[in-house]
Amino acid sequence: MSSVLLPSVAGMFYPEHADVLRQQVDEYLAQAKPADTPPPKALIAPHAGYVYSGPVAANAYRRLLPAAGVIQRVVILAPAHHVPFQGLATTSADYLRTPLGDIPVDRTAVSKALALPQVQEYDLAFDGEHALEVQLPFLQRTLDSFQLVPFIVGQANAHDVSEVLELLWGGDETLIVISSDLSHFLDYHSAKEKDLHTTKAIESLTPEAIGFDDACGRVPVSGLLLSARKHGLHARTVDLRNSGDTAGDKNRVVGYGAYVFN
Repeated sequence: MSSVLLPSVAGMFYPEHADVLRQQVDEYLAQAKPADTPPPKALIAPHAGYVYSGPVAANAYRRLLPAAGVIQRVVILAPAHHVPFQGLATTSADYLRTPLGDIPVDRTAVSKALALPQVQEYDLAFDGEHALEVQLPFLQRTLDSFQLVPFIVGQANAHDVSEVLELLWGGDETLIVISSDLSHFLDYHSAKEKDLHTTKAIESLTPEAIGFDDACGRVPVSGLLLSARKHGLHARTVDLRNSGDTAGDKNRVVGYGAYVFN
């Protein structure tokens, strides 16, 4: 019997009704900048509530539309916010559900990853975790049929993440998605300065320049940068804003960046 991982933050971080969710995501995508480069091999997108980070994330996801029928597998990594654990966690589920439908998990790829010592099957890591879940409706509205290889990243390092990415790198059929916000709870101008520093580190593929409090997804981001360097990819910033630009005040903001790798 197939098992389904149910959504944890529908109705909180994004709309719980399919029609409303579909309309909101499509509006964000329509407002995003048109793609002027080939579809990316990898992207980094933020994971706050859609009213805050949705317009920024859309600027990365819109670039997938020309590859909608090519991408068949999405390897997605998000940082843990609630449950402490060692290494990377994946799920035992066969499907991940959003209001837009069920996304099949690539169980063959998951089994392959589980052979690595830093990867474990730990469903509790997904319970209440928003960072991975909020990316899924964007994938559902930009891609055709695809399978998911989901990971929550706990106490790990960049090399742990890069090793997983190398194992599952694949070709044009495989997309890598890293979920991360940037700085947290600084004033507007301090956040802009810190996020620009992080952005330069991402663009130059120098994970060692990303500090502990520069990005909540620092570890998965750093792992991607190691692999991107190995594969000769180039990083490009397609949006850089914060909650003071979207839907919040400017006294205490969270930074959001959207980056694509070709």
